[in-house]
Amino acid sequence: MKAIILFGHGARDSRWREPFDRLAVLWREQHSKTPVELAFLEMMQPSLEEAVISLSAQGANEITVVPVFFGQGGHLRNDFPVLLEECRGKFPNMTLSATPAVGEDLAVLQAIVDFGAKAL
Repeated sequence: MKAIILFGHGARDSRWREPFDRLAVLWREQHSKTPVELAFLEMMQPSLEEAVISLSAQGANEITVVPVFFGQGGHLRNDFPVLLEECRGKFPNMTLSATPAVGEDLAVLQAIVDFGAKAL
């Protein structure tokens, strides 16, 4: 079974997480047959490994991690690949892949332009 992890940075302020929670709710409403979990690099839970464990318990064996970052900064270039490889080592029967940062997708950039245009 396929599943998805929406992976964010994390923050000390719990309110920072609210859009991520809404994103997961939207995913569940629109793609109810594909499980989703949130995961965070630091300061928030669950971790990437904890999200993989949760999805595995739900029967997932193929997980795509979507970094909900605006761009490929140091965390995605340095820290995230290490975490992903650690999970691959701990879950050898699981297929774990990752997309580029969502902010690198033209549709996401266009949505931001459209948002700005509506604000004028």
